[in-house]
Amino acid sequence: MRKYFLLCLLVPVLTHAQELQKLHLTLFGGVSNYQGDLQSRTFTFNQSNLALGVGLKYDLTPHFALRTNFNYGTIGAMDKENEPSLRARNLSFESRLIEGNLLLEYTLFNLEDKKLSPYVFAGVAVYHFNPYAFDTLGNKVFLKPLSTEGQGLAAFPDRKEYKLTQFAIPFGGGLKFRISDNVVLGYEIGLRKVFTDYLDDVSTTYVDQFALFQAKGAKAVEMAYRAGELKNGDPNYPADGTIRGGSKYKDWYYFQGLTLTIGIGGGSGGFGGGHKGEIGCPKRVY
Repeated sequence: MRKYFLLCLLVPVLTHAQELQKLHLTLFGGVSNYQGDLQSRTFTFNQSNLALGVGLKYDLTPHFALRTNFNYGTIGAMDKENEPSLRARNLSFESRLIEGNLLLEYTLFNLEDKKLSPYVFAGVAVYHFNPYAFDTLGNKVFLKPLSTEGQGLAAFPDRKEYKLTQFAIPFGGGLKFRISDNVVLGYEIGLRKVFTDYLDDVSTTYVDQFALFQAKGAKAVEMAYRAGELKNGDPNYPADGTIRGGSKYKDWYYFQGLTLTIGIGGGSGGFGGGHKGEIGCPKRVY
């Protein structure tokens, strides 16, 4: 009788240990890139940069899980790597990218029973960016304060300033492989739909050179039009309204790379939220 009583006391502890095993540390290592006016290619390693991430995952069921991640990377591109018809524009940018997200993940197969499974995810993210470029002397120049396309200037009321911290919709998928009961390796591609066309500080048309100079100074004019820096480039600043970028489609950014998911908490529950066996208290004791 005493043995059964002690077993019943241990059941909550064992159950709690199994619940803890549903929690996992996630690590990401790969690259970040973007698609926009200075990078027309999709899912390319061209002009990509190192990206890292860390987060937590909690298994709701063997198939569904909640993930939260913190990602850090860099995006950037230059016209000299762009389509031949755009190289004479000679624009470029870089930006550090910091993102926090909350995702719902669906794994097709239960990793308690299978070693390999595809998975998809979607959710919401908050990210911060701040585009910059280097002038002819190699100085780093942040572009938003210069209003290179007249953003936020009284002379151009239709050009609103863009915010450096915004929401995005992340979604994507990948393939995961169970290495052990406690470790899963995966490869994933995650896209981010954003609601701005200014990740690269390029979107619409050139504005009047003299109005821009009067409002923001010579550096704004210099960074807004850079074709004259090229050998045989046109040194004449374009007329107001000349096309500088394309505003029809918004920019995108994305991460792709390896993920490592490690169970934490020291519990005995199976990976992916499943349990090979459970301990219960007998309903009747004789």
